[in-house]
Amino acid sequence: MLDDIIKETHESLNLNKINDNLYLTNKEIEVLEKYDVNYNTTIDMLMYELDEILNDSDGELTDLEEVSNSIAEFNYYHNSNK
Repeated sequence: MLDDIIKETHESLNLNKINDNLYLTNKEIEVLEKYDVNYNTTIDMLMYELDEILNDSDGELTDLEEVSNSIAEFNYYHNSNK
């Protein structure tokens, strides 16, 4: 049972290359698909779409907000000039 939990956690954290500037975990992809968000686009367009969804939402979209924050952090550390 513990082995199954470890395997499932490991699989959900695997990184998938979406394009040259974007990598997403399996879990992030699941959340984006849950909200029908197109992640096969530029990172800027993805961040814009996530902001639109989160701003237009009446309820708590905690999982989508976490993905949005993760993508913003990834973008900052990997795609900006420091």
